[in-house]
Amino acid sequence: MFSIPKPPVSVKARCSILQVEIAQIAAIVRTEMRTPRTLVTGATGLIGRALLARLGGAVVLSRDPEDAKRMLPTTQAHAWSPEAGLPPAVALDGVDVVFHLAGEPVAEGRWTVDKKRRIRDSRVLGTRNLVAGLAALENRPRVLVSVSAVGYYGDRGDEELAETSPAGRGFLAEVCVDWEREALAVADLGMRVVCARIGIVLAQGGGALVRMLTAFRLGAGGKLGDGRQWMPWIHLDDVVGILLHASQDARIHGAINAVGPRPVTNAAFTRALGQAVHRPSFLTVPKIALRLAFGEMGEILTDSQRVLPKVAEQTGYVFKHADLDGALKAALG
Repeated sequence: MFSIPKPPVSVKARCSILQVEIAQIAAIVRTEMRTPRTLVTGATGLIGRALLARLGGAVVLSRDPEDAKRMLPTTQAHAWSPEAGLPPAVALDGVDVVFHLAGEPVAEGRWTVDKKRRIRDSRVLGTRNLVAGLAALENRPRVLVSVSAVGYYGDRGDEELAETSPAGRGFLAEVCVDWEREALAVADLGMRVVCARIGIVLAQGGGALVRMLTAFRLGAGGKLGDGRQWMPWIHLDDVVGILLHASQDARIHGAINAVGPRPVTNAAFTRALGQAVHRPSFLTVPKIALRLAFGEMGEILTDSQRVLPKVAEQTGYVFKHADLDGALKAALG
């Protein structure tokens, strides 16, 4: 018996085999190094849309998933009413990072009894239901970044406020305390949790700035009350930057202030915005007028919060817009 020798493999055939092997190895590497699966609630809001633009895609929980799909075509959208119950398990499966942004808008409309209930329940019950959904998972995400607000600190005059400062008084402060307490419960599940206390967001086409611009462009802008209250502003780019930083830096636990590094008084903010739109801004809106126009919600417009981003700076976050003039210029386009 003798064996018939196999014909030699041609160079072309060897190259084809090598290409297949390289493709297989590359597929394995891509699988191992794939982008972590991310879940976002409140994704159709101002901050959510900007965050998704940086993420490039995510799983989204929305009251109206069809609307979310139209607004955010690169996402997978699932229906969820935060106050009503747990999020769908299929949406949470395999998620590595959760950004929880959902909540009833605070500055839209008067604070009726029903409005205040929605503000509270959408945050407190919504977060409680999200945490319960995470607790039911066998493989949980490594981190929850849940937003909060500088309203946590209440009205504090000239006091410098860091993440370790105690909570203040008032409706929003109480809501923020309860909201954060629900989010922090995931630490008992072995997850890292960060509560981002967001300031006054400056952005093109949305947020607080849009509501101010009409009056300022008409030359009717002015300080609120005596103008001495501190305004913890932040550009939208840095809100998103801090949220991503918090999700990636394992040193960050608990509260992080999402505010610019140089807060200003309302009087200084008024001058800067007037100069940015090339209009006078010498008027004054009395506190009583704010109360008559907005009811209880008008009180927060004169609350003073000199909030500083200590945790962000100590963990190496570099602000894209560190000064107000530059932030306004970027936000106004």
